[in-house]
Amino acid sequence: MAGQTLSEKIFSRAANREARAGEFVMASIDRAMIHDITGPLAVRGFYEIAGRGARVWDPSRIVILFDHQVPADSIKAAENHQMLRAFAREQGIINYDVFSGICHQVMPENGHVLPGQLIVGTDSHTCTYGALGAFATGIGSTDMASVFATGKLWFMVPQTLRLVIDGRLPRRVTSKDVILRIIGDIGADGANYLACEFAGSAVERMSVAERMTMTNMSIEMGAKAGLVEPDRTTMTYLREWVTGDPIRGDEDAIFTERHWNVNDLEPQVAMPHRVDNVVPVSRLPHVKIDQVFLGSCTNGRFEDLKLAAEVMGDEPVARGVRMIVIPASRKEYMRALRAGLIEKFVEAGAIVESPCCGPCMGGSFGLIGPGEVSLSTSNRNFVGRQGSPKGEVYLCSPAVAGASAITGEITDPREI
Repeated sequence: MAGQTLSEKIFSRAANREARAGEFVMASIDRAMIHDITGPLAVRGFYEIAGRGARVWDPSRIVILFDHQVPADSIKAAENHQMLRAFAREQGIINYDVFSGICHQVMPENGHVLPGQLIVGTDSHTCTYGALGAFATGIGSTDMASVFATGKLWFMVPQTLRLVIDGRLPRRVTSKDVILRIIGDIGADGANYLACEFAGSAVERMSVAERMTMTNMSIEMGAKAGLVEPDRTTMTYLREWVTGDPIRGDEDAIFTERHWNVNDLEPQVAMPHRVDNVVPVSRLPHVKIDQVFLGSCTNGRFEDLKLAAEVMGDEPVARGVRMIVIPASRKEYMRALRAGLIEKFVEAGAIVESPCCGPCMGGSFGLIGPGEVSLSTSNRNFVGRQGSPKGEVYLCSPAVAGASAITGEITDPREI
């Protein structure tokens, strides 16, 4: 019999039996995450299933974070925060509250994600954690209520699509450009319910932060999860929490492969209103912008902020352009602060906010009005995603964001 993919091995351990792609398994959950938007419904569902006064299956395996509407921007948001704080106290669950940042950055950087784990979160971009060799996927709040009660969930073990990315990224071309190009090639539904494994020499050279950008956007091509097999880079990142040899897929496992070479890749931009509407920046028509958003769980890490700042140099934000900078977590904020990046952005005329999702979901601050154009390092550009349904959102890398912020139009960072 053929060997197993990384995903099949993870599900075999979680189901306590050999699991193969296409099979349905009842799997034990290693870690569960909720945040301030999706969490309240999961908590109410748990009480409906188990009754008031019931205890969750294992409070040490559940994490609560507030990131979408922080600080509370409405009375309803404040009430949701109160509810989740009370639930965390009652159940003895760790709650990062409004202080720590975006869930998909806080979870990995605090040791809540380890190779070989099966992780679920009530957010579609939970797949970010696959950068560390976990199988992580988003689920609905009702499913999470069941997880809270039982610690288990039904899954169909997915087929694996191996995305082999070779070559060396050119100057000012990033992993964001790689994943945008892949999504543009595969399409928004081209990897439906597949486990996308990123491999190849280009991936091997990427930092964990760069890998997280790609796994984060796996959902944008329909994938159930995005994974990178753990290697030395992974274990160095996790040295505080894990030792030993991590779980890896077998060489004779069955999967489908697609190949890319990035030696000649140029910066990519996703045009409204689809993430797979991707073109190289050189083929983009002249686009004036009203706002630049540098941040999100896709590109709000220190490396992203540093790259954008380097591209901007000592130039100010262009007249008529609003630039919003939001580090992904408090730890990343402090790294940027100590490196002088926060001061640099503020002096350039940008607004720097405390770690949170910010304008990404369109439910908090920094929204765009009718007819306005936002250039964003986030992961979605659907109609109304960052404010008015009559506005437009373009997706790009931090390098493109930095270049465009100082010119006032979408600009190739290699020309700066």
